[in-house]
Amino acid sequence: MDMYQLYQQPMWLLLILLGIILWDLIWRGIALWYAALNRQKGWFIAILLINSIGILPIIYLIGFKPKRITQSVVMTKSVKNGKRKR
Repeated sequence: MDMYQLYQQPMWLLLILLGIILWDLIWRGIALWYAALNRQKGWFIAILLINSIGILPIIYLIGFKPKRITQSVVMTKSVKNGKRKR
């Protein structure tokens, strides 16, 4: 399919654009969620502002997202600071 055919049948072009938008929205939403959850302001701002069709969020989720903290570590840290979780 060349550009002339896409121009003559705009429905294909709209479907392709919709697919790209959904792909980017899903990956960006997941990456923004984890960046906010882990309080990584730099990554949050970068993912929010840079449009890369899902490439930057995928790179963040694969390589730079911190590992999950277990419940016992969270409890130890909260008791250390004098706060108790209930």
